[in-house]
Formats: sequence, C-alpha cells, structure tokens
Amino acid sequence: MQILLANPRGFCAGVDRAISIVKRALELYGSPIYVCHEVVHNEYVGNSLRNLGAVFIENISDVPDNNILIFSAHGVSQKVRAEAKSRNLTMLFDATCPLVTKVHMEVVRASRNGTEVIFIGHMGHPEVKGTMGQYSNKEGGIYLVESQEDVWNLQVKNQDHLYFMTQTTLSVSKTQEIINVLRKRFPSIIGPRKDDICYATINRQEAVLNLAAASEVVLVVGSKNSSNSNRLAELARSTGILSFLIDSSQDIRNEWLEGINCIGVTAGASAPEVLVQDVIKHLQMFGGGSPVELLGREENIFFGIPQELRINLDYIY
Repeated sequence: MQILLANPRGFCAGVDRAISIVKRALELYGSPIYVCHEVVHNEYVGNSLRNLGAVFIENISDVPDNNILIFSAHGVSQKVRAEAKSRNLTMLFDATCPLVTKVHMEVVRASRNGTEVIFIGHMGHPEVKGTMGQYSNKEGGIYLVESQEDVWNLQVKNQDHLYFMTQTTLSVSKTQEIINVLRKRFPSIIGPRKDDICYATINRQEAVLNLAAASEVVLVVGSKNSSNSNRLAELARSTGILSFLIDSSQDIRNEWLEGINCIGVTAGASAPEVLVQDVIKHLQMFGGGSPVELLGREENIFFGIPQELRINLDYIY
C-alpha cells in the first residue's frame, strides 16, 4: 500500500505562535496559566498543554485574581477583552492569530463608519463570536450568513452601504459561491482587498485536492471541533473518494484499509506532525510502504511572540 502525504499540511504560523505563547508563559511564570478557550482546536495539543499547567476556561470570571490570562488563537470580542482588562490580572497576553486580527480591524473600521457588515462563517465558532464582537455601532449592524439561502433571506437597513467579510478557515469554493450570491443580491456590496480566508487554509485545501486525486482513501488528522480540518475532509469527499477525520492513529479502522493500494494522509492547521508520523507507522504495520510527499506550495510565514515573552529566563530568576 502506497502512502502519500499532502504538502503543505499541519501547523500554520498562527497556530505555531499561539502554542509558543502558552509554552513560553509557562516557562517564564510557571503554572497555572489560564487560556480563554482552547488555544487551538486539537485534542492532543490541548492535553499536552494541560499537562504543562495550562487551564482552559470559557468565562473570564473563572480566572482567579493575580493570575495570567492568554486569549486563544481564535480571538475574542471587545466585550471579553474589556472584561479581562478590568480584572486584577498579573498579565494578559494575546495569542490571536494576526490574520484573524486583520479581520477584526476590518470590522472595527466598518463599525466606526456605520457600514453594515455581512459576515460569512459558522455559527458558534469562537472565531466568529470574536470577530462579530468587534462591531459596536448600534446605527449599523453585523449579520452572520452560513449559506446561500441565508443571503436570500437576509434583511439589511441600507443595501447601498454594505461590506462582507469571512471567517479565516472556510471552504474556499463554498465561500466563493456565497460571495457570488451576495453580489447578486446586493450589487453595491464591497469586500476586503485581500481574501479573509487565510493562506494556510487555501494552501491545505489545494493540497488535499491534489492528494485526493491520487488516492483511494484520504485520512485527515485533526479534531472534530477544528473548522479547517473538517473542511479538508469534506473537500476530499467531494471528489468522490472516502475520507475520514481522525484525532490519532487509534481512530483508524481496519476495514478502511481493506483492498486499498494507495492512501493519502494530511493534517489540519492545528494538528501536530507527530500525529501524522504515528499514522504513518500505523499504516506501515498494515503493509504501507515508505511515505511519498507530494509537491506543494512552500510556506515560510512566521509570526513572532509578544516582546514581553522574549525575555531571558535568567532575568526572571
């Protein structure tokens, strides 16, 4: 059985930065370090950080006074940020992905201008909550749409003064279909100069389509609550082949491998490479050969951690 690996796959720059912020805070200040929401949506990463002393919370009120708090990579609303700043916390660090922050700034500008915003995203996702929570102008409005049907049913105050934005981890093709309907329904609507869907999402979706074209089955390493990982599995399935979202090699079922000559493996932007390597070892136990990495887009983007976390440990102790 041939094993093909998608390229690129796994951690993006924003996820890498967020995890580094939590780890560095733990190194400098010890446990516990409180994190607003899971820092990234991956079970393995979350458990690893918990073992180091991270405590994931959903409400700022759950953080005791005189402790350190970190915002997750998904970002938080202005209300949550203000609540955190009003607390008696020792330190507050922001692990929001810079590409999510870019969308936040777009929403803030629209809010200040009184421009109504139509936001394409998945209801309940923390990134969506945080981004929509940047809008504060009561004279305007921000509206969430998840489908083309939502667009046709949407009622706005001023059709000639609209702006659309998107969650960063959506399906590129499905989002474009919704944007096309938005432009048809609201001809005057404008959007961002550059796609809100991030480079890592675009690259990994392109890579999984290439992988699916050469595979009989595709395994996507990622957690069930990971938006970008779910989109990868959906995309692979859309090509007509079987695709399974797995947290680890333990989720692989033997029947998936029966009669398979070529299997593809990729990972969502929040899934570490160590899990991919475990999957490869598992597949090799069932007759898999040496993995072959497909060609793909090179990624060399890096996001640095906050200056306060770059200090030398000797300075602290």
